Amino acid sequence: MSSRAFAYRGAVERRLIYAIVIVLAVMVMLPFVWLVLMSFKTNEDIFAFPPKLLFAPTLQNYAGLWASSFRHSFLNSAIVSVSSTLLALLVGVPGAYALSRISLRQEKPLSLLILASRMAPPIAFTIPYFLAYRWMGLLDTRLGLILIYLTFNISLVVWLMRSFFDACPRSLEEAAWVDGASLWQGFTRIMLPISGPGVAATAILCFLYSWNDFFFALILTRNQAMTAPVAVVNFMNYEGWEWGKIAAGGTMVMLPVLVFSIVVRKFLISGMTTGAVKG
Repeated sequence: MSSRAFAYRGAVERRLIYAIVIVLAVMVMLPFVWLVLMSFKTNEDIFAFPPKLLFAPTLQNYAGLWASSFRHSFLNSAIVSVSSTLLALLVGVPGAYALSRISLRQEKPLSLLILASRMAPPIAFTIPYFLAYRWMGLLDTRLGLILIYLTFNISLVVWLMRSFFDACPRSLEEAAWVDGASLWQGFTRIMLPISGPGVAATAILCFLYSWNDFFFALILTRNQAMTAPVAVVNFMNYEGWEWGKIAAGGTMVMLPVLVFSIVVRKFLISGMTTGAVKG
């Protein structure tokens, strides 16, 4: 095969790969783009057939959505998700470091016990949590949701961060200890910067779980602590489904996750270059 034919074949393969990537990207993004477009349409435009790609956008769906109780539910989701994520990282990251560095006889049973909360389906915990929350007065409270999300997120943090700590060289910690650093200083100044990408990825997963949860928020809340995903369902009533507000609510629920992922992505990139050993 000549060099010209080889170069032509390589160009064809690259174009084919680009075409496949573009098709997959369109398939993934099309539902989200359609949701956003529908949130700016009137009811007539939403039910128009064939669907209108060119229309006069309106903000009445967002105005009606924000004037309803959805505003309070959106605030509940933000408070609960951020609080549970920060607490899970605060408790789980040191726990993962301890499991990674300290040798215990019951290490494997303890690890399996931590993972057990993620193995069973959420419905298996519904009745015990509901009865316990009713007895403790935590039904329809933000604290109740924070605690239950914290319970499930800690196991996720421990398992993910332990793998990152296991991959970090212990020689860096030992060098810091030789220089006079304490165990806590070695953890905060050496291991945390190196495992920055892991912390960021874990934070994203914890936030996504807490923000997108529908099941526990539906069972354990009523009005005061109702979250945004549950509030969107309230626009599906006996009088009819308010598709414009449903689309606007779905867009509002999706937007913070998108912004959070973009912000944390910067820390992911910077964390990959942190903690390098300089000669």
